[in-house]
Amino acid sequence: MVAVTLMWSLAGVVTRQLEAARSFEVTFWRSAFNAAALVFLLAWLRGPGPLLNTLRTGGRVLWLSGACWCVMFTAFMLAITLTTVANVLVTMALAPLFTALAAFGLLKHRLPARTWLAVAAAGLGIAWMYGDQFAAGQPRHLLGTAVALAVPLAAAINWTLLQHLQNPQRRQAAPDMLPAVLLGALLSAALTLPLALPFQASAHDLGLLALLGTVQLAIPCLLVVTLAKVLPAPELALLSLLEVIFGVLWAWWGAGEAPTGAVIGGGGLVLAALAGNEALALRKARQALR
Repeated sequence: MVAVTLMWSLAGVVTRQLEAARSFEVTFWRSAFNAAALVFLLAWLRGPGPLLNTLRTGGRVLWLSGACWCVMFTAFMLAITLTTVANVLVTMALAPLFTALAAFGLLKHRLPARTWLAVAAAGLGIAWMYGDQFAAGQPRHLLGTAVALAVPLAAAINWTLLQHLQNPQRRQAAPDMLPAVLLGALLSAALTLPLALPFQASAHDLGLLALLGTVQLAIPCLLVVTLAKVLPAPELALLSLLEVIFGVLWAWWGAGEAPTGAVIGGGGLVLAALAGNEALALRKARQALR
């Protein structure tokens, strides 16, 4: 899982090395290379026949999950081109809290007091970060933050859907949801293609975007689905926060993008709230096992 977060965290620093590709073109090529890599990897893992059968018979839940992946893939890259890597990654880190709130509202799951405290603390951290940007009059960064918020919101819907499908009380067995990642990549590439024209990416850019689509996205997405069968959910959520730390350090070291004091303070408060909540959940689960 640490290796997965390292691969995820490459997006910001690699994007800053692009020569000519911008905005929607960056999103298109990354999603297109991601889709190509997933077609190869899923056909190898599942076989061409089962993969096509799942795509054909997956039904509404598969397409809903695919739509969520599409929003996540598209909004992330657009946000990276509008604001700093630190802003995007800290905003994305809200996904576990949004998922808890979605499960509370849609699945009627009770939330412990520690999660409500984490929600309040994370809210203060976000207000600290973006209040400073608002006061400084930085509309581009605020727009990038608003776009980045779509990522944890779509992730919350997606994880809540997957959690609902795993409910043992459901009459039907859950479909194979891994091809939904492929659907999301295809939808993202199709939606951004008209806005990406005319292409301006150089050969250098295409090589970096192929790296993002394959190593930064396709491979870790498949790995994390496998890891979900081995590691408990709180431990996965806790380890996934390493992406924020790694991503900010990569951007600082490789692109000279130093985080501001407000991002360090507010982002630290968000990470502390998330880490505390997940660590307490993991401790409680282990005590229950003992």
